[in-house]
Amino acid sequence: MGNSEGAFEAVVVLGYRNPQTTANLINRWRVRAGIRSIAADSARGTRVIFSGGVTSGGAAEAQLMADYAKSVLEFDGTVLLEDQSATTWENITNVIPLLEDADRIKIVSQPAHALKARAYLRRQRPDLAERLVRADDYRSGEWMAVKPLLALYGLWTLRGLKADERKISL
Repeated sequence: MGNSEGAFEAVVVLGYRNPQTTANLINRWRVRAGIRSIAADSARGTRVIFSGGVTSGGAAEAQLMADYAKSVLEFDGTVLLEDQSATTWENITNVIPLLEDADRIKIVSQPAHALKARAYLRRQRPDLAERLVRADDYRSGEWMAVKPLLALYGLWTLRGLKADERKISL
């Protein structure tokens, strides 16, 4: 994570499996964390990118999160949608064109998932990864009851990252 400076920031909010017609609990939390991650000094120069494709034949996760941000949280800033991805790797691949001109990049998700996404960005575009800065997606006391489970799940998914690295180096 760097301390990249500049007026223009991109906040990438990664979706989570959402088979229903409205944003699920995890996606609603991620949207709130994404909105609170917008730096006060760059609110006008910020775009929020919701990333996630269709799961279970419903609407795209990106669209559900954007709808929640606008209708419930009354967010009126710049919103872009990446609605084709089905995996974290695809999330990052597909948002890269939307990040090219960002001075600062924030990736929002649960901590281990965001770490994985940042590693994928570093692998795909090291030049953009140098612009990564911390998002406000971790707050002490949030998700207290399920943090141990989320931590275990995060470690399990990071294990997959190491397996991916072995495949790529072959």
